[in-house]
Amino acid sequence: MRSGNSDEPTRPGSTWTGAEVNLAAAICAAQFAVAIAVWWVGTFDDDDHGAGLGGGFAAVGLLCVLVFGPPLLAALGLLHAATCTLPAATLARLARRRAPGPESAWHLGLVLLIGAAWAGLAVLLLGLAPTGTRVLLLTAWGVPPALGVALMRRRERATGRPPEPGRVWLRSALAALGACVLVVTAGTVGLATGLIHEYRPPKLGADRLTGVWRGDHGAVLRLSADGGAVLSAVPAQPEFGDVTTKEFTRCDGPGKWFLDTAGRYDPYADGPASQRRDGVVVRVGDCGHDTYWTIGGTEAHPELFVLFGDPDAGDLRVLRQD
Repeated sequence: MRSGNSDEPTRPGSTWTGAEVNLAAAICAAQFAVAIAVWWVGTFDDDDHGAGLGGGFAAVGLLCVLVFGPPLLAALGLLHAATCTLPAATLARLARRRAPGPESAWHLGLVLLIGAAWAGLAVLLLGLAPTGTRVLLLTAWGVPPALGVALMRRRERATGRPPEPGRVWLRSALAALGACVLVVTAGTVGLATGLIHEYRPPKLGADRLTGVWRGDHGAVLRLSADGGAVLSAVPAQPEFGDVTTKEFTRCDGPGKWFLDTAGRYDPYADGPASQRRDGVVVRVGDCGHDTYWTIGGTEAHPELFVLFGDPDAGDLRVLRQD
């Protein structure tokens, strides 16, 4: 029997209808697609560290996205719906029996509460800033599906039937595609007009490069003003093998370094010298070959990086200054 609240349709106590599952998952999947497009546009002004997919790799990558992208997004949408939107719907239905207020309002509040719990877990496990944008997005991620479920319930009461699953997913896919096209178009226009600035590596002198640089697995590179270097577990080009190999060795001990401002020693350098990136050449007597550490990052937070292997699928190693 229907209760006196018009926001509560007739249905068993805490079950989820197939229409609710489909709608919540479809909206979540569309959100993931748009979020990926926004993230990709946001990388337009990031340092790619000399990596990238080109030629055949780009074609294969695009094919993989077209083939595996839709089912993966659908699975992510279903996972989010099952862990946030729909548990909140069940709790809202139970809470409505014991407290006043429309079920949709309870649903929205509980979605935010569950989202905040997942965001808190991300803060603990991933080290995200508690007040960062990503944490706020995780908290509010279930709001659009919750609003969509509430709208579907009103339409179901008006029409007497739930929406067809195929139509729900088709509309979700079309909406996601349109939003992604708008995001990418806006990013491309912004890049062409200068609203989004293309990444430019910092120009650092030898005095700015001296100091201690640290990387993963305890790598420490100390560069002194007299051209001396001290290495501890620092990745280096192997003594044998060509530049395209992903293998590298880790060197310890004294060495030398110098600043290359024209990319003359960069094994991947091509094009005019004005477009080549500055770097640091590190030489160690009995450990591997000279290794070219390209300068990246920003003026405030510089980096030295080397890409071992093919630029399309290399092994990136980064050092950051203390």
